[in-house]
Amino acid sequence: MSGINSLYPNGILSKLYKYLGEFVYGGIDGTITTFAVVAGSVGAGLESNVIVILGIANLLADGFAMSIGAYLSANSEQAKFQVKETNAKSPLFIGLSTYISFLIMGFIPILIYVVDLWQRIEIDLFLISSILTGLVFVIIGALKSYVTKSSVIKGVLQTLILGTIAAFVAYYVGDILEQVINS
Repeated sequence: MSGINSLYPNGILSKLYKYLGEFVYGGIDGTITTFAVVAGSVGAGLESNVIVILGIANLLADGFAMSIGAYLSANSEQAKFQVKETNAKSPLFIGLSTYISFLIMGFIPILIYVVDLWQRIEIDLFLISSILTGLVFVIIGALKSYVTKSSVIKGVLQTLILGTIAAFVAYYVGDILEQVINS
């Protein structure tokens, strides 16, 4: 951190670094929840257009709710401790960082389905979505390790494992519910 701050004391990199934890937080949640929506939809046998609708609805609504929660939490913490530091994080930027990351990273699991709406793709969309999402989990896991100053391997594996578990749960819930409802 000191390297970034010494090179760009008032620059954009310093300000972005300040909110990297929120970016990681929003990115993890956005990717996991949106991929879970995709997995559950695929498990239920839903069409690509429905997956896109559910995915975008999840991105906008869940991301907004999460960013509001981050904003309110930060605002409450500052009020509780009456923080007036000039270097304190802005609750507004905490919420915005969380939301923007949620949207950017959370879009990756539905990206291939959006592309498929315009240009039919004759490959397994869920496989491509899984690979792209796995890459995002690796990036977010590494960033998480950087923020927490912990092992990169541990951070990446932890993020991959938790995201995979969420996807399996969603996939099989979608599959089972589809069978129950349609039987």
